[in-house]
Amino acid sequence: MKKSIAFAYGIIAYAIFLIAFLYAIPFIGGFWVPKTIDAGSQSSIVYAVIADLILLSIFAIQHSVMARPQFKKWWTKFIPWSIERSTYVLLASLILMLIYWLWQPIPSVVWNVQSQPFVILLYALFAIGWLIIFLATFMINHFHLFGLKQVYENLMNMELNPPRFEIKYFYKFVRHPIMLGFIIAFWAIPVMTVGHLLFSVVSTLYILIAVKFLEEKDLVKYHGERYEQYQRDVPMLIPH
Repeated sequence: MKKSIAFAYGIIAYAIFLIAFLYAIPFIGGFWVPKTIDAGSQSSIVYAVIADLILLSIFAIQHSVMARPQFKKWWTKFIPWSIERSTYVLLASLILMLIYWLWQPIPSVVWNVQSQPFVILLYALFAIGWLIIFLATFMINHFHLFGLKQVYENLMNMELNPPRFEIKYFYKFVRHPIMLGFIIAFWAIPVMTVGHLLFSVVSTLYILIAVKFLEEKDLVKYHGERYEQYQRDVPMLIPH
């Protein structure tokens, strides 16, 4: 019964993630949904900046702290290993929804591309960014990344094994294609407002800092010389 409940929990966490992830596309792109990064009730600039920075900080802290091996080792004293990743995904998704709900727009325009060919180009890059993210998750292990593999193996009484370290497809050109996809999606927009610029700048800085000083260090500790060689052979974010 406990394993069945854990499996159901993993499915629910994944479903909530899908909703949060798919909503991010029109939220950042500024289309199709009533509440976007540039839509909603307006407050003073000072209040909006402070509120938005707090929201982004909450996401960054949760995303970074809960991903660290030391935290996982402590956290799994209270919850089973099988649902550790699902819980991480669930909390990150709920915080994303909190950002969508409470985000304070700052509509002053930084740039407004009106030439139709360039608008089409920017939206094409925007779509490519999200496509890179989606495809890159399957090039490692999509279902392990979002907790489904763990709850399924637990349900089937299988040994919980981490995915193997493999270098294939996008990962032959950059070490973090998912993060590259996010950066492209954040910046490839024809109408850039101050609020959107704040989001893009803070999110990009967080990605650079977290990848360089947190995730890469954990990967070196886990994979050792093999990952160090990977660092020497393949750039972090910019293909060359």
